[in-house]
Amino acid sequence: MLMYIDPHIHVTSRTTDDYEAMRQAGIVAIIEPAFWLGQPRTKVGSFQDYFNSLVGWERFRASQFGIKHYCTIGLNSKEANNEALAEEVMELLPLYAGKEGVVAIGEIGYDDQTAAEDKFYRLQLDLAKEMNLPVMIHTPHRDKKRGTTKSMDVCLEHGLDPKMVIVDHNNEETVEEVLDRGFWAAFTIYPHTKMGSERMVEVVKRYGSERIIVDSAADWGISDPLSVPKTANLMRERGISDEDIRLTCYQNALTAYAQSGQMHESDWLNPTAVDESQKLHGNSILRGGQEPNADRRSDIVEN
Repeated sequence: MLMYIDPHIHVTSRTTDDYEAMRQAGIVAIIEPAFWLGQPRTKVGSFQDYFNSLVGWERFRASQFGIKHYCTIGLNSKEANNEALAEEVMELLPLYAGKEGVVAIGEIGYDDQTAAEDKFYRLQLDLAKEMNLPVMIHTPHRDKKRGTTKSMDVCLEHGLDPKMVIVDHNNEETVEEVLDRGFWAAFTIYPHTKMGSERMVEVVKRYGSERIIVDSAADWGISDPLSVPKTANLMRERGISDEDIRLTCYQNALTAYAQSGQMHESDWLNPTAVDESQKLHGNSILRGGQEPNADRRSDIVEN
């Protein structure tokens, strides 16, 4: 069976059906970046609980579907604009960035490209450098080309090696500069925004597979957790080589984030059988006395 990695997906927002479909489609590992939850948080404790979930419950929940879960830790650009709260969050980040399964500082960068966003982006780049972790950059959806160029300029200004930086949410307007400057170029296949799968095929045909990464960024919005395997299938149908598919939908993400020392292919090559009776802090995915590892393909929902 082919193996895929989705190196940018917000599974906190997804269902157990999504996890099952992802595993059946060949997704063996995922990276969940810390991000914006759709509305602003008002207290530092909300961030702390969220970070605890990323390194705890969600990691366990993914394992119950045979998927290896990693995460990134960071203060997203939107919430960097609440400077008083952002200062408190910055104090938390070193406590979580060194935990097991954390493969990068991210997703960080610019949204409206404000002075506050710039301040906390720079502080987090310094943290990544200090902890020798890769960086996952969120490039802005508005004025993307200028924001992408600025994101890379600031990385170099702070002494980061481009090979340690994954620039995400690229499009046809930004990819050439990102690759030319030696950074990783990630693409988010997200319905009606960012990048479509047919456009992704054309990008790979034009630029090849070196340092190009495909992800879904599936979240609480209308999005598709199977974007990576679906895009791989479309690449195959349209004549992209198996090796280029392997690189863009699996190996490049592994190579980039393995630089953290936290992500190893051996983590999923010899998996143990999933035991749904396992618990984390007394809780399991089996609610209401369900039987572990039961066949749940029936159309009848028991209660």
